[in-house]
Amino acid sequence: MLQNILLLQETVQSAPGSAQVTEEKLSILSLLLTGGWIMIPLAAFAVVVIYLFFERYFSITKASKDDPRLLEAIKIAIKEGDIDKAKELGSKANTPVSRMIEKGVSRIGNPLREISASIENVGNLEIYRLEKGLATLATISGAAPMIGFLGTVTGMIKAFFELANSGNNTSPSDLAGGIYEALVTTAFGLAIGIVAYVGYNYLTSMIEKLVFRMEATSLEFIDILQEPA
Repeated sequence: MLQNILLLQETVQSAPGSAQVTEEKLSILSLLLTGGWIMIPLAAFAVVVIYLFFERYFSITKASKDDPRLLEAIKIAIKEGDIDKAKELGSKANTPVSRMIEKGVSRIGNPLREISASIENVGNLEIYRLEKGLATLATISGAAPMIGFLGTVTGMIKAFFELANSGNNTSPSDLAGGIYEALVTTAFGLAIGIVAYVGYNYLTSMIEKLVFRMEATSLEFIDILQEPA
């Protein structure tokens, strides 16, 4: 009886149709390579997003480092009538706020309306420089998922086309393989879009904080000019 049981087990295990569990390890690189040519623009988007985020982050961080004693030192120089010293203090700092103050100092003697307009013009130019590249991030955050979805659609069309032409020779595993390969582009496109979207909003919030300080400093500078001598 025991021999019959062992013989039956060997027969089942050696049968051609017997189920055998095989473990397949799927690496990220091999998964990305299955996405086809759509992965090329998506990879380019990923590089651009990473570069723009860190380049803008460090630029905005550097522009945000202001000396809190700068305005007070310029105020003292203006009160003493030393305009050249006030200009020098503004030029040494080399930040958006200091450049606005330097422009205002150079306009001392003109009506306050003209001084305020010149400071505002410099502020607008500084904001434009700070926002450089953010439009690209916003565009990629919307375009990357759409391109990824395009890759999925084209991949699905290809998979079903091969299924229609293969007749009864296609197994469900072949169809499933074509579908998961097509879905890779959507997953990668969504990942890039999410990173670009979060990065865009984070950088925008940094710029908004800096703009608020620029406006507050410009108003404080105008108040200094309005103080009686």
